[in-house]
Amino acid sequence: YLASGNTFTDLHYSYRLGISTISAIVELVCDAIWDILRPEVFPEPTREKWLEIASHFARYANFPNCIGAVDGKHIRIIKPINSGSTFFNYKKFYSVVLLAICDANYCFTYVDVGAFGKFADSNVFVNSQFWKRYQKKLLNLPEDRYLPGTEKPMPFVIVGDDAFSLGPHLLRAYARKNLTHKKKIFNYRLTRARRYIECSFGILSNKWRIFHRPLNVSLRLSKKIIQSCSALHNYVCIRDGYAFHHTLTVKGFADVEHAIVETNRSGFSVRDGFAKYFTSTEGAVPWQDSKIY
Repeated sequence: YLASGNTFTDLHYSYRLGISTISAIVELVCDAIWDILRPEVFPEPTREKWLEIASHFARYANFPNCIGAVDGKHIRIIKPINSGSTFFNYKKFYSVVLLAICDANYCFTYVDVGAFGKFADSNVFVNSQFWKRYQKKLLNLPEDRYLPGTEKPMPFVIVGDDAFSLGPHLLRAYARKNLTHKKKIFNYRLTRARRYIECSFGILSNKWRIFHRPLNVSLRLSKKIIQSCSALHNYVCIRDGYAFHHTLTVKGFADVEHAIVETNRSGFSVRDGFAKYFTSTEGAVPWQDSKIY
């Protein structure tokens, strides 16, 4: 059901089972997948795990002190009963939001499922358990660390798009107006790191074809389907790796609306620090100038 994208009606004719029976089986299996795989594929992050993730981003994306890329996607659903416009998004269809953070191996380190489709990324993020744990300092984040070749400690950061608010541990690109060379380089380097979450969504939607059509099940089951597919995504990536061609397109998902978001003054100095580093002898990569002109 999850891999093929077949409807309950399709399975009803294929297996000669009642639709209500199939629905109950799917829900039971989704619960089992989430309960059994969650501790294995979404372990509680430790300081050592964050450092391992940061080393992978430094190696693969040339972005040191990065511990994740974050984004949200709309997943189509059939309008829930008596929901009004709660799940109706700016792209004119009904959806729930999947907010995810990934590492440089295309595995999700955190997922939040079920936010109303009308919400923007920033609204979903600040109401997520991840953000609440961050504010309470429960994420076991490593202490600030020197960027390679420098003597100024910098915080570990998550990279996102313009929908997210700028902060000391969450970076987004500079506004695309009157950009200096340094800012263009930073935007390019951030985009290189942020592409990992886009590719992760591409792998998810191409592997689990249930996302190629609206989820015509109850809201409760929709959330369980998304959670179980996220867990299976990590399990398969850890076991088998990934097929690169699966990362090129994201089918069935839509970007979450960008809202006007607040910024944090300390976030500006952190972003400027990374921008300065990326144009320095220690932090530059040979090809970056050719990518911005």
